Amino acid sequence: MNAARLIGTVCGVGYLRPAPGTWGSLAALPLAWVLHTIGGFPLLVIATLAVFFGGLWATRVMTEGQDDHDPSEIVIDEVAGQFTALWAISYPAWAYGIDITALWPGWIAGFLLFRLFDITKPGPVGWADRRNDAMGVMLDDVIAGMFAGTGVLILAGISHGVLGL
Repeated sequence: MNAARLIGTVCGVGYLRPAPGTWGSLAALPLAWVLHTIGGFPLLVIATLAVFFGGLWATRVMTEGQDDHDPSEIVIDEVAGQFTALWAISYPAWAYGIDITALWPGWIAGFLLFRLFDITKPGPVGWADRRNDAMGVMLDDVIAGMFAGTGVLILAGISHGVLGL
């Protein structure tokens, strides 16, 4: 397996069926936990950028000369998007010295919201997807991750602020 395919499929996770995008998002969760545990929020941000640019390269290589700009086996974009969604729990855990596993509702909400926005592609997520190029493949998931992270923050605000939990 060449380097682009290894990166693009996240070591073959993209070949899992059904729903390879969901498998890619799930694979991102333990990776994010390890990164956060080792280096906190700053390392997760650096890893997100590395995944984004590595995924951009891998997607370009894997789709060169093909009609399908976003084959289902490419799931590195889901990892970048899921990492982005998890910034909403990584930053407060890092900044306030909270064990990130204590923020387990944020993990669940971040995963579910990311999948929702990645699948339904509202507004700018759909715009990025319609670019029909490697940048669009990566960017739609990062934007979906931003939406999901915002949703996690809103839900945390409701839970802790309004409900006082």
